[in-house]
Amino acid sequence: MRPRVVLPLVGFLLLPLLPSSALAQAEPPPERIINLLVYGDDPCPQSQGDDIVVCARKPEAERYRIPKKLREKPAVSGGPGWGSQVATMEQTQRQTLPNSCNAIGSNGFTGCTAQMLQQWFAERRMQESAGEP
Repeated sequence: MRPRVVLPLVGFLLLPLLPSSALAQAEPPPERIINLLVYGDDPCPQSQGDDIVVCARKPEAERYRIPKKLREKPAVSGGPGWGSQVATMEQTQRQTLPNSCNAIGSNGFTGCTAQMLQQWFAERRMQESAGEP
């Protein structure tokens, strides 16, 4: 006999040796599966017939809250925006420009008086808004 004919015949002869559970078809799944969230001390509903009821219990404080997945902000992709990078660069370079009030650069001292006046006006506005003399 040829090898092509022998292999299917051997497989056919070994078929009765397989367990009967492998030959039997699986039972159909239950009619319905119900997934529920139960809050606080609320009872979980009883299953009826072939229904399967799965309950997850949450604390009472979570009943009227937005789900946690929707509360979380997604991570920013791509790093910081172009505008914030420009603002950081301007703030870093501002130390060496005139009117900056620091010891770095040739004109760093020129902004000290302006900065003191801005602070004084801000303090006055705070006192007036708080009703203090």
